[in-house]
Amino acid sequence: MEELISVIIPVFNVEKYINKCLDSIIMQTYRNLEIILIDDGSPDNCGKICDTYEKNDCRFKVIHIENLGVSAARNIGIDNSKGKWISFIDSDDWIEKDYFKNMYTTAVEEKADVVLCGYNRVSPDGIEKINSHGEN
Repeated sequence: MEELISVIIPVFNVEKYINKCLDSIIMQTYRNLEIILIDDGSPDNCGKICDTYEKNDCRFKVIHIENLGVSAARNIGIDNSKGKWISFIDSDDWIEKDYFKNMYTTAVEEKADVVLCGYNRVSPDGIEKINSHGEN
């Protein structure tokens, strides 16, 4: 049985990127997700965008707060999470469709408490792959 993963996403001033981020989470092959969006007093339309996702997918939970910063937003997400596992995603990032499946499978197979992965840094100059240690 797939255990619940709480995905915590602090949201602030990312109106141009938030849809791509949230759509990448909706498309996950691992479905047992609780997606907690912390609208950290964003001055743009992020709060409304988050509310729309919450209305359309029962896995989403939106919490609107005054601007307290990303660390406080993450802590509020943790306090409101119900999952056995917690993942943090930045609201201007997106993930591959098997991201949670691969992370969960690795955690279970390795009996790990923490799982790290690499990422791609995308810029106008191209894509740079970074491993889980932060190195190219």
